[in-house]
Amino acid sequence: MIIRKRLATGLCALLAALSAGLAFPDGAVADETTADVPKVNLVLDVSGSMRTRDIDGGTRMAAAKQAFNEVLDATPEEVRLGIRTLGANYPGDDRRTGCKDTAQLYPVGPLDRTEAKTAVATLTPTGWTPIGPALLKAADDLDGGTGSKRIVLISDGEDTCAPLDPCEVAREIAAKGIGLTIDTLGLVPNAKMRQQLSCIAEATGGTYTSVEHTDELTDRVNQLVDRAADPVVTPVATEGADACAKAPTLKSGLYTDREEFGRQRWYRVDVEPGQELRASVSVAADRAVNPSYGVLLRAVTVHGREIVRGEAAENGRTDVISTGLRYPKAETDEEDAPAETVCLQVTNSFSVASGVKTTPGLPLELTVDVVDGPSQAGDVASFGLGRGWWLLAALVVAGFLAGLLWGWLSRWRFAVWRTN
Repeated sequence: MIIRKRLATGLCALLAALSAGLAFPDGAVADETTADVPKVNLVLDVSGSMRTRDIDGGTRMAAAKQAFNEVLDATPEEVRLGIRTLGANYPGDDRRTGCKDTAQLYPVGPLDRTEAKTAVATLTPTGWTPIGPALLKAADDLDGGTGSKRIVLISDGEDTCAPLDPCEVAREIAAKGIGLTIDTLGLVPNAKMRQQLSCIAEATGGTYTSVEHTDELTDRVNQLVDRAADPVVTPVATEGADACAKAPTLKSGLYTDREEFGRQRWYRVDVEPGQELRASVSVAADRAVNPSYGVLLRAVTVHGREIVRGEAAENGRTDVISTGLRYPKAETDEEDAPAETVCLQVTNSFSVASGVKTTPGLPLELTVDVVDGPSQAGDVASFGLGRGWWLLAALVVAGFLAGLLWGWLSRWRFAVWRTN
């Protein structure tokens, strides 16, 4: 009996193993389900300068730790996240050793929030700032898979390991064609650091943001991690003109351009009757600019009449300023009515101090979306009431019937009273 039980147990185990092997040959299913997942590598500067106490009354390191804890809590389940440090382990003065000081604190993969937070809690500001070497290693950490790949670099100073220029490293990473984007955040930045981090981001199509408060750091890193989980949209490079007549005609999509300081760029969009044009523009300050600046987006007819506008102004608190507009083109009873050409004008009021380069122009990102607008037969109804007209009609009818009923009841009661 015992032998039979052991044979049965062994046979069940063998069948289970064979079933698993047939169901998942060579890990094929696992590879299929993880091949296109988005990956993010957070690269944190843990150099000695992170001890400085100038962010909300605490150290830069404390602000980074608090931000990381909140980001780890909010990371989407589908994102594979890792954490790499630079300058966290070598406290000495030997430059060669200090410039090798980068390590993977938490490997890129499924996120164990408790384990990742515990690892971050152990960090102490220590050594050098080897940004270039850290970026090379961070790119290797993200190797494999077809999903989006993003490095988020957080630093409070420029690289101390030249001649390995981190901007050149970013260009090399971009040249590999692996679809990796590097976003940079500068803690309490100076002009030199801003220039270097902007160059790194620009080389891979990423963004640069200056940060001076903990909540700003948390919000921005959360945005970037969430963006990794979104479908990747590659902007199309275009070149606006100095007049509508010369402007390129754009379809729905995302476009990038460069705009000179205090100048304007023109683009054209064709809008069919019954369609709605939605457009937005963002202009980024990728170098030191004077405070008090703005951006204006206008929709204009080919004859120069303004249709609608969107505008925004800032006083130096952010590096990116955005605005948008909407224009619904009314339907017409005419058959084969032609499309209307709408001219989009983008104007900025950025300026720089003497000595700051004004070329190339400021990075500009334009989103154009032409969609079906509300139909006059359904969404726009009689008397400008939209779909609510039927409710008003029902109330009128109900009130009329209620009045008749009340009058009939009143006459009946009066007749009964006279009879008695």
